[in-house]
Amino acid sequence: MPAKDIYHDCVKNALIKDGWKITDDPLSLKIGKKDIFIDLAAEKLLAAEKQGKKIAVEVKSFIGISEVEDLKNALGQYILYEKVLRRIESKIILYLAIRDTVFIKIFTEEIGKILLEDNTLKLIVFDSQEEVITKWIN
Repeated sequence: MPAKDIYHDCVKNALIKDGWKITDDPLSLKIGKKDIFIDLAAEKLLAAEKQGKKIAVEVKSFIGISEVEDLKNALGQYILYEKVLRRIESKIILYLAIRDTVFIKIFTEEIGKILLEDNTLKLIVFDSQEEVITKWIN
């Protein structure tokens, strides 16, 4: 099992504060003979739905030497996990969790806007100091 990201517990706490119930820490999936582990899974009961909404969250710190390298690695992991979730016919929606400072540095720039404009990924933006979610991007 891979090591937890340094912001793992921060995101977990932020989700709980936002009304989510953590169901898996980590979420373990098997595809063929391979196992993958997504950092968190959570669900939230919605008034209009009996089963509620289920999400999986991959937490990324973006603390490497290059923001672009961190983005490439996070995006590759996100796409792989999303494809695996679709293959097993899961109704779980995958999100990438990033700090608000990372969002400003990357996703307000052209390189990040490209990914947001064509809905390549879904983001949870969080404040690591307050341990709260500041933005959901679907």
